[in-house]
Amino acid sequence: MRVLLLGGTTEARRLAELLHGTPGLTLTSSLAGRVSGPRLPPGEVRVGGFGGTEGLTAWLREHRVDALVDATHPFAGTISAHAARAAATARVPLLALRRPGWTPVEGDRWHEAASLEEAAGLLPVLGRRVFLTTGRLGLAAFAGLDDLWFLVRSVDRPEPPHPARMEVLLDRGPFTLDGERALLRRHRVDVVVTKDSGGAATAPKLTAAREAGLPVVVVRRPPAPEGVPVAAGPEEAARWISERLGR
Repeated sequence: MRVLLLGGTTEARRLAELLHGTPGLTLTSSLAGRVSGPRLPPGEVRVGGFGGTEGLTAWLREHRVDALVDATHPFAGTISAHAARAAATARVPLLALRRPGWTPVEGDRWHEAASLEEAAGLLPVLGRRVFLTTGRLGLAAFAGLDDLWFLVRSVDRPEPPHPARMEVLLDRGPFTLDGERALLRRHRVDVVVTKDSGGAATAPKLTAAREAGLPVVVVRRPPAPEGVPVAAGPEEAARWISERLGR
């Protein structure tokens, strides 16, 4: 049985670890290549795109893939759409691995947005010093907010267009609660912007913001492609694959 794992997330690496060395199973993890120095999972790894839906369909057929797992970032909507169409065309079973999103608790001051552009529109009435944790891509949505100051945290340095008044913090999770508390104090942050990525690695910023009474703009994640089954964790995804291997 051959499985293609579209990865790049913590959950994808964990799934690769769970499946590595399974008799009768060949697993290929695919990384988009957008991050320099990625943490590689065990086993066979390919880096780079497929060339859209047609390219992915051809790869599935050429390598005789028996199952496809989309464990990309919850906001990687383009590759998820490509995966759904390619799997349907190549008649390959597809599973989406999506960590659960975050849920607000008492004391949170969340403002939901449907997009980065909508999030940018909310900021002028919420604060002046913004902790922007949406990654290095999509900063163009905030480029026109010249009256605001931004602390941008990302793995790699962002490229223009981006906010004019910006300090870049190059860092990679997981992050600690004490570290996030200190960061908010040190930079005098008064509003936080994040995507609803879910998971524990970057969640401490939400707790730190709640403790400080700060508003948080949360960009809602796009839904998984219609009709695609969803696993909430690597263990559930591993069981899905094992069931097919057993057949």
